[in-house]
Amino acid sequence: MAGGWSRDGAVNEQIEASISDELARMKAARQPVGDSLTHCAECEEEIPEARRLARPGVKLCLDCQQDRDAAYRARGGINRRGSKDSQLK
Repeated sequence: MAGGWSRDGAVNEQIEASISDELARMKAARQPVGDSLTHCAECEEEIPEARRLARPGVKLCLDCQQDRDAAYRARGGINRRGSKDSQLK
């Protein structure tokens, strides 16, 4: 595929870089940060010890975590080209 002034394989390298960046972001989001809390950061309910042991670094009780997971919205992908079509969305 012709890429203008770019060298051969540059487009594939961009795609692979985008995928690597997103995978690194997802892995970092799953890593525990600090010690588990004994009480939920949102509702102040006690977090069961079994949950704290199963998920080190947990900050929310099960109910609050389920509410947060249900409200999750996937963020848009990264557009490295900056096309006008993507800016109009």
